[in-house]
This record gives sequence, structure tokens and C-alpha cells, in this order.
Amino acid sequence: MAEEQKAWWKEAVIYQIYPRSFQDSNGDGIGDLPGITRRIPYLKELGVDVIWLSPIYQSPNDDNGYDISDYRAIMKDFGTMEDFDTLLRAAHEAGIKLVMDLVVNHTSDEHAWFIESRKSRTNPYRDFYIWKDGKDGKAPNNWESYFSGPAWQYDEATDQYYLHCFSKKQPDLNWENTKVRDAVFDMMNWWCEKGIDGFRMDVISMISKDQTFPDGPVKADGYGDLSPHVCNGPRVHEFLQEMNHRVLSHYDLLTVGEAAGVTIDEAKKYARSDGKELGMVFQFEHVGPENGKGSVIDKWTTGKPQMPKVRAILNKWQQELEGKAWNSLYLDNHDQPRCVSMFGNDSPEWRVLSAKMLATCLHMQKGTPYIYQGEELGMTNTTFHSLDDCQDLEEINAWHQYVDEQKKVSPETMLACFNTVARDNARTPMQWTAGKNAGFTDATPWLAVNPNYKTINAEAALKDPDSTFYYYQKLIRLRHAYPIIVYGIFEPLLEDDQNAYAFARHLGGETLLIACNWTSEEVPCNLFDGKDGEELISNYANHKTGALQPYEARVLLLRNA
Repeated sequence: MAEEQKAWWKEAVIYQIYPRSFQDSNGDGIGDLPGITRRIPYLKELGVDVIWLSPIYQSPNDDNGYDISDYRAIMKDFGTMEDFDTLLRAAHEAGIKLVMDLVVNHTSDEHAWFIESRKSRTNPYRDFYIWKDGKDGKAPNNWESYFSGPAWQYDEATDQYYLHCFSKKQPDLNWENTKVRDAVFDMMNWWCEKGIDGFRMDVISMISKDQTFPDGPVKADGYGDLSPHVCNGPRVHEFLQEMNHRVLSHYDLLTVGEAAGVTIDEAKKYARSDGKELGMVFQFEHVGPENGKGSVIDKWTTGKPQMPKVRAILNKWQQELEGKAWNSLYLDNHDQPRCVSMFGNDSPEWRVLSAKMLATCLHMQKGTPYIYQGEELGMTNTTFHSLDDCQDLEEINAWHQYVDEQKKVSPETMLACFNTVARDNARTPMQWTAGKNAGFTDATPWLAVNPNYKTINAEAALKDPDSTFYYYQKLIRLRHAYPIIVYGIFEPLLEDDQNAYAFARHLGGETLLIACNWTSEEVPCNLFDGKDGEELISNYANHKTGALQPYEARVLLLRNA
């Protein structure tokens, strides 16, 4: 097999910041850019190479900033462009790169382009968006938006409907229009000239739609599934190659595409090794229903993933992309519940051990690892007592649809689902101290702080040499020190084991052996017996021959194997 092409972003560890929840600096209960700047020393100590900021652009905030009204301005909640420039400078001085969130499948309905577009059918900006006539007095087709309800919004002024795959305040851009692409690429170049280091591209696999706009397969709720007609569409690779040619190839950038519905074959095209499109993509199989957690209704579940299914999915991506495309590695982000609650065990007895185990399992795979804010502290899901505790539009819409209107789920069951998988679990404020509001703000926080902040917080973690923080710090240092962790070929091991996730990595004459027990029971494992190597990291000081202890993780380096 040809030697892996080296790149700085393959060797990096990325830290995702959800700005609204990271650090408030001005006492309004909302995290902001000066707050992030204040915490740069913390991130430098952790050792991460890159910060990825969730959207900070000007926005009416219908969908937490993913509805952008001006791509070249900063949301007032977060500060000013001067604050951004200060943050970028501080990050670079600390040796940390900064990646922006790029949201160009849709804009806000308050964006100047859409305000013009909806004025008349002949407006020069009309074709910046997807407008269609109704059909038999109804929407143009049966598509349901990802945020519940129809994906089409009727606009009385011009007697047409516009497409919104998400909120009705997020009209989809028409990428078929060359002027849309010109405007987007011009904006991207503007940010690159500012000195940013890359883009995480929101739902980028959706920018090309099936231009016949057919009805989708009818789902249980009576709506049609739009995914087959809006994900990985006919011209998506053409559009991304144009983006690469006109923007990305001119700078040394990290690029990662959020690719809903992506298959392995599609991923090989998006993240192709010749660098003609993106550096890597986010896939969702291991955090979706495929991982065996089951569901109560739609995405809502109270079930936990089954390790053998998670392993099968991750191993498949590891093996199929080997030498052809680059993996992104994550368990946590702003759209997922806390990984120690979902994949691990967040009880006081096992939280720290299982958080370290999950981190080992992820960071030792091949690909670029992403840490979501607070993951390095072992932050957990919160508890929702009523709909009033929720801020996320997806949760609120689901409640109205399934509880209030269709009465398919009881309030108690829906809350149990929220406690398991709701996005707000990840969006509770960062837990800095045991003081008021976890040191996040002096005011009332925009979303309630998780009550366990008095024991789970950065201040306590930094005082405890055995904390998850220092474990993540060590994982990052190992990645920087051992090329085999970055570039070693992946080999699955013990694939029939119901409890242990094990694999090897190979590079030159070296082999890494990794085994992780995903359970709270001691389980048999003789992978390390009789092996004489260097233990790079483990969450246990002592080991047992022929066994892995509860949530134990071990990494052994064998030379000339």
C-alpha cells in the first residue's frame, strides 16, 4: 500500500467550541468571543491544535446561529469583528489554529438575499433560493423538514412556496445558480484572507438537490422523506470541486464536511486522497439508529448503543477508507448527547473510568480526533423536568408534533427521550468551577447549568492528576509523539467479542495493541498476555493477566513485531 500522504490536519486534535455555552465575559448569560479568548491558556494546556467555532455570524438565532443573516458580521450576542480578530490573534500566538463553521446550504430568511428574493418573481435575487408553484392547492411535494412539519413554506406575496429543509426561517440556497456560488466563494475567500485555518461545512452534502423535486417515500407520520432527494445530490461533487478550485486550494486549510446520509463510497469522493474536494467528512452511522440503541419514535430513544454494532460501524469506516480517504473521529458534538452518558457510564462510580476508556478507543483509531467542549472533563447529560427546560428548536418542535398534536408519546416518555438524546444535553454551559453557575456567568445562563457542576468542573480537574483532563492531555501528547497513532494501518481484533473493542495499528516495524472494555464487569482478554512492549497509556495502574477490568483501556506499543 502506498505511504499515507502527510498533512498537518491529519496530525492535529480539534476542539469544538459552542460559543453560546463556553464562557460569558460581559454578564449577559451568553458565552461570547472575549470569553473564548480568556480561555485560550486552558486550551493551550490541554494541548489541542485547532479550535472549531460553531457559527458566530450575525443571526436572528432561530436555530442557534445556523440561520445566518450576514456572513461578514458577528452575532451581537458574541461580540464584534474586533473581538474576533483579537481571538484569532490570541489563538495563533498560542500555536492554535482556528476553523470556522460554514453554513451555506441555507441562510436566514432575514438575510438581505432572501429579503430581496421574496419581493417578486422577477427580482434579481429570486433564483438565489428554491421557489416552486404549489400542486393541487398544496405544497410542491410531500417532503417533511428535518425540524418537523412541511419542508415548504407558502409565501402569499408571490403565490409560491420556498424550500426549507430545516426551519421555515432557513430557506435553502439554490446552488444551481452560478451567482449563488460566486457569492459564497467570495465570502469564503474573505474569511481566508483574514487568516482563518479552515472550515467545518454544515450539511454540505445537501447543496445539490434532485431538480425534479419528486415526492419522498412516505413515513409513519404521513410526510415524505426528503433525504434521498437532497443528500449527496447529482451535482454535489461538481460544486465542491469548483469550491476547491476557486477557494480551498489557494490556502493550507483543514476542511471537514458534515455529510448527512453519506455512504462509504460517497465519502471516498468527498474526502478523496487527491485533495480535489474536502479533507474529511463527518459520518453519522455510529451515533444514529444503526448503532443499536433503538428508538421510541423517529430519532427519539431511551436506548443505549450496543458496542458490537458501534464497533462494526467504526471498523467498517476504518477499513474501507484506508488509503482512499481520511476519517474524522468523534463521539461528542453540539448535535449529540454527552458521550459518557450515551456510550459510557455516567454514574459516579464509573464516569471517569468509562470517559477515559472511550477517549482511548477513539483517539487510537486512524483519523483526526475531535473533542467537544467539556468532553475532556467527562461532562454528562443533564435532566429535563419539562419542556420549559429546553431551548433547542428540534426538541420543541418534536414535543409539539408527537406529544401535543399527534399524542403518540406521553410527556413522561418524551422527557425520558430528551434526557437520553436531546441536543441541549451538549449545550449546557461549560463547567469551569464549583462557584455560581459553574463559573460560566454571573447572570442567569441562557440554558441551565448541569447541577453536577459542583463536582465536575475544570478547576477540580486541573487539581487532580488522575482526572480525565490530564488523560486527554496525555492522549494528545502521544499523538504528537508517535507517528503510528496518526498514520498506522488499522487492523480489527476480537471482532466477535461482546464486551471488548480491540484493534491494532501497524507502521514500519511497530504495532500498537489497543483493547477497551465497554462494560462495568471484568471480562476475559488475553491480548496482552506474554507481550513485552511499552505501555503508552491506560486508565488502570495495574492489570490482570487474562482479563480487562471494568471499563479498562490499554495501549501497548510493540517494536519489530
